[in-house]
Amino acid sequence: MKLNLHRAQLSALLLIPCAIAVITLSDIASLFDQNQLLAACLIISALILFATSAIPEHITALIFMVSAMLLALAPAEVVFSGFTSTACWLIFSGLIIGIAINETGLAKRIAHTFVGRLDSSYAKLISGIVIMATLLGFLMPSSMGRAVIFIPIAMAIASGCGFSKESNGYIGVALAAAFGCHVPTFAILPANVPNMVLIGSAESIYNWVPLYAEYLLLHFPVLGILKAILIIGLILWLYPDTPKRSNNQQPVPSISDAEFKLIAVMFITLSFWLTDSLHQISAAWIGLTAACFLLMPGIGLVSQESFNSKLKMGSLIFVVGILGLGSLINHSGIGEISGTLLNNWLPLSPDQSFLSYLSLAFTAFVTGVFTTLPGVPAVLTPFAEQMSLNSGFSLEAVLMTQVLGFSTILFPFQSAPLIVGMQLAGVPIKHAAKVCLISTPLILLIFYPLDYLWWCLLDWI
Repeated sequence: MKLNLHRAQLSALLLIPCAIAVITLSDIASLFDQNQLLAACLIISALILFATSAIPEHITALIFMVSAMLLALAPAEVVFSGFTSTACWLIFSGLIIGIAINETGLAKRIAHTFVGRLDSSYAKLISGIVIMATLLGFLMPSSMGRAVIFIPIAMAIASGCGFSKESNGYIGVALAAAFGCHVPTFAILPANVPNMVLIGSAESIYNWVPLYAEYLLLHFPVLGILKAILIIGLILWLYPDTPKRSNNQQPVPSISDAEFKLIAVMFITLSFWLTDSLHQISAAWIGLTAACFLLMPGIGLVSQESFNSKLKMGSLIFVVGILGLGSLINHSGIGEISGTLLNNWLPLSPDQSFLSYLSLAFTAFVTGVFTTLPGVPAVLTPFAEQMSLNSGFSLEAVLMTQVLGFSTILFPFQSAPLIVGMQLAGVPIKHAAKVCLISTPLILLIFYPLDYLWWCLLDWI
């Protein structure tokens, strides 16, 4: 039987054995016990399959989960923890809301409002999408929630600009919305999960919490504004296209009862998301409540036929698999071992402030690759006091260097909101991987030194 393998599959067939050989035959193997070594091999194999898209992403996720169970690498509650995570139910509710936005015509109505203002040039379109997504970070504390609300609208804008699915323009708008909702907003204190994990761990261990304004001033100029500009530039370069202006704009019909009902549901949902610090209800359960209402026979807006035909189960399985992978990294101890080794190897010295700064920032970045982004503060915060003594930096400055690390995404699997955004847009994750892999070296080589100068100017170092 002749196998016809495309380039991605050939790449995976070559990379997986090579990666396993490096792990098992080098000194790396001595760091792990047998169970951890098996887990590391499975994890790296899954990551290669995700990165290359050699097989559909949800199939990779299923293979990863069943392999972890067959090899007894972790209990079922760890491997399948994604099913009980808020991310899983946020994407479920997001898919339902997305179906409702499209079926009622609300997405087209909102898109019609913006298309005329953004379709004069592709640069204006991509810039507008990124800016709107970033500004939404000041209003909504959940990057997942921002993706759920904004992605369907952004994709309707893409369609209104004449972009067909799989076109550069459609992919570019999806990337602008997904990255804009997530990456620049790391510079806004309550806008992302890793930020909140950092605040919680710093408060519980060191009784210190950064102020909203000082956090924003320290991080937003470089990690917010400049990263947004970088995202815009990369999308324009990698996915060039031209929007098609419509000269015969049709009059917009009056708002329908279904649209009005959906606006009311979304307004109530958004209100609860914005006030989650008061009522302490997770954004996932708020979104799921809205989804249940939209699915209710008679009063809902999503029919049984639409639910069966338009709900993308592959997206759910993919997110569940990614979250299970992160849980396995933490459960197996691989993340903790990596963090401890990095702390021991760091060239920290009070006499070399720039070297110490880069060492701390790179440590956070590398830790994020092995533990996913929320794992960075969980792994590194307990070591912050020792790092402060070794580097001569204040404890607060050491803690803030973690933000540089967990805001730099090398692989999409590190960030559940980014994955959710791409799945909601219906765009393969490989396009997000391309942006991540190209932007990361630029961030490490240019933005990290720029941030050091900014920190010096603010007298943080």
